[in-house]
Amino acid sequence: MPFVGNIPPRPFLQGRFPLVAWVSRPGDRFGLSFILITRVPSAMQICRSAEAVTVHAPAKLNLFFEVLAKRPDGFHEIETLMVPINLYDTITFREDSSGQVQLSCTQVFGAAGRRRRRPEAAGVEALPEEKDNLAVRAVELVRHTAGIRRGAAIGLTKRIPMAAGLGGGSSDAAAALLAANIGWGLNLGRDALLGMAAQLGSDVPFFLAGSAAICRGRGERIEPLGPMADLHFVVARPAVGLSTAAVYAACRPAERPRAVGPLCAALDRGNLRQAGRLLWNRLQPPAAALCPAVRELDRSFSELGVPGCGMSGSGTAYFGLCRRASDARRAARRLRAGGVDNVFAVRSCRQPGGPGGRPETQGERPWRLPRSV
Repeated sequence: MPFVGNIPPRPFLQGRFPLVAWVSRPGDRFGLSFILITRVPSAMQICRSAEAVTVHAPAKLNLFFEVLAKRPDGFHEIETLMVPINLYDTITFREDSSGQVQLSCTQVFGAAGRRRRRPEAAGVEALPEEKDNLAVRAVELVRHTAGIRRGAAIGLTKRIPMAAGLGGGSSDAAAALLAANIGWGLNLGRDALLGMAAQLGSDVPFFLAGSAAICRGRGERIEPLGPMADLHFVVARPAVGLSTAAVYAACRPAERPRAVGPLCAALDRGNLRQAGRLLWNRLQPPAAALCPAVRELDRSFSELGVPGCGMSGSGTAYFGLCRRASDARRAARRLRAGGVDNVFAVRSCRQPGGPGGRPETQGERPWRLPRSV
């Protein structure tokens, strides 16, 4: 049986990882190794072994996105409802005696984790250079904050499409913060981790929040929502991406902003028909003007018969809210048959003990963000 922490988590596996696993390791005295697989209050999964810390970092969807104003610092004041989904990148952290932070990357393109010989046909951009990669910047920030010069080897497996509005880079950064804190045994407090997350990017704190959340300010002010029932989605990313800066530059802030409250209430009642009508993204019209593929996806999704659909973040990923997992899979097959390349049937990430989640059993100890020291 291979090392569990290196198995790419398929979407339906989120929330079902065992907490303890015995795995075969060459050279072990008894042919077995003990690995603790822990849970965090976020949608991430952390696997800890003697050799490495592995973090599965989820994507997100914006079910609501309103642009309220442009701020003096150049950012925009927003209000958004974000939900983590079980489509993952994977960060593996190993301490390295070189004293340097090194990154190795593997990209997995397309639906169901299929590798493609022609990544450009799947709409995959080149990963940022090592010094510009958010995961590397996160680990370097941990080193600076802790005042240490220890090295690390970071492995990054990319499954979340880039330049799509799915938050893959931000999630990788949050995962790297957690991995470095655990791998180096630093015990940095919750406030320190959230402060570093806000320095790295507007969406990064959300991935430490623990659940679906309303995010305000430039995205760093987090209001976690209570446990909710599973939400099922079909997500598609066209063969082209968009620059977040370009989309914001083309967006005019709302004169009469919409409110996120009615959507939250509809989701709380489980009224998907009403929730589908209340999905909203102020960035979608400018994104559609910049990218015809967004308009094409809008037409394709309107023919699926889902309760509602819309663009996530600054695009170009598009999603449909589905009633059941089987509906999401059926919609994904239709989109692929229509020539859409990157399509995923996913659901919202489950919280341990929440609706649809697996309650913690006696003796299991989920990993928690430590309080500030």
